[in-house]
Amino acid sequence: MTSLVKIMPLIWWSICTITLLLIISFFVILALFRRMKRFETSYETLQTFSSGDRLEPLLKEYIQKMSAQDQEIKACKERLAQIEMKLRASVDHAEMLRFSAFENMGSDLSFALAFLNQEGSGVVLSAIHSREESRVYAKPVNGGQSTYSLSNEEIEVIAKAMQGQKI
Repeated sequence: MTSLVKIMPLIWWSICTITLLLIISFFVILALFRRMKRFETSYETLQTFSSGDRLEPLLKEYIQKMSAQDQEIKACKERLAQIEMKLRASVDHAEMLRFSAFENMGSDLSFALAFLNQEGSGVVLSAIHSREESRVYAKPVNGGQSTYSLSNEEIEVIAKAMQGQKI
């Protein structure tokens, strides 16, 4: 090392080393600058459509539209829940069974008619027709059962009415 220091002092060695590092840094910065320019060009190409529209405003617009649609869907779901609740409570299963109440009577003039909701609650109407008179009976139905005694025809018409599709 003493021979090198005699040829060139230590300060010159450090100046040469720093200069070499600066030249290398300059080329690295130049290469990075070129890469950055290429990236910016690619980004601009990506952000701009052939019609000249920019991607960012379009995305913001679509996000706003999606937000509005989400609110509409939420409102529709609330309304639909109310409608379904009303539908379950309303009469939507009706069934009728005609029968002959008396052996000596022709034709099936008597009938049992059930009006039920989704839970099997409602009313069953029975009409018994004879030559002298006709009688109509109404019995409440709750969950497919009644607190009043039911005839075989009434039980059958309630069972048929409850077979319908439920929501």
